[in-house]
Amino acid sequence: PEPLARPWGGVFLCGGCFCSADAVAGIGAEQEVENLSGLSTSPEKDIFVVRDNGTTCLMAEFAAKLTVPYDVSASNYVDLITEEAEIPLSRGAAVRGKCGTADAELQISWLDKVYTLKLYFIKEGHNATKRQEAVWKMNKIQFVYDSSERTYFKDAVNPGKHTANSHHLSALVTPAGKSYECQAQQTISLITSDHQRTVTLLLSEVRIQPFDISADFVFSEGHKCPVDEREQLEETLPLILGLVLGLMIVITVCVYHIHHKLTANQVQIPRDRSQYKHMG
Repeated sequence: PEPLARPWGGVFLCGGCFCSADAVAGIGAEQEVENLSGLSTSPEKDIFVVRDNGTTCLMAEFAAKLTVPYDVSASNYVDLITEEAEIPLSRGAAVRGKCGTADAELQISWLDKVYTLKLYFIKEGHNATKRQEAVWKMNKIQFVYDSSERTYFKDAVNPGKHTANSHHLSALVTPAGKSYECQAQQTISLITSDHQRTVTLLLSEVRIQPFDISADFVFSEGHKCPVDEREQLEETLPLILGLVLGLMIVITVCVYHIHHKLTANQVQIPRDRSQYKHMG
């Protein structure tokens, strides 16, 4: 298709990355997916947008890295040693996406689809019985990788394709209508299909909203993660305490001066009663 102009933060984009007709058929209705990572001010952070009928329905910004354990031969060529491959999310990743009223999906592939990261989201309505307000959350993560790829897997023994999945995941829980925001690094563990390896997903600089985006290319009000809120409190608490202490000192000094002025203007009654005759 012809490139379309897309506004993003005052900039008009042309030539977004769109799904093919076959890809769209595989993931749902007429939805466009764009990789806008080139607009990120951080070289490690990626930006992805899914649009449905010309309107943004999913937005995601984050920096991601996966740590994957794998076996290599020891120096005696008999024993095995476990190494770790650190796989960053590539800037030129291919993207697919799906938006729905209660579920959404973001699929990111790089290095010719050797690595594929899939993020799944669900929206849960208000539940009066559980006293739960409407929220959305990330309920599943899947990572597919091939240890025969030599960029990150050096001399892997028995290389091949593997799949790692999250287990009973309930992450990024956010009130409905808001975006999730977290600068701090978050760690999510994924278990490989043979249940012998744990793949670690590291997320940071996260801003995600898979539902209820009210303005095109614009996140809704942010819901900060507990770690960010705690760090913000730790930063501001000394300042608040300093201001309160300073205010108490000022009040104490003012009260002292007022009291001293009032008592200075009063007639001093002598304690020696013999001096009473000289008064008046």
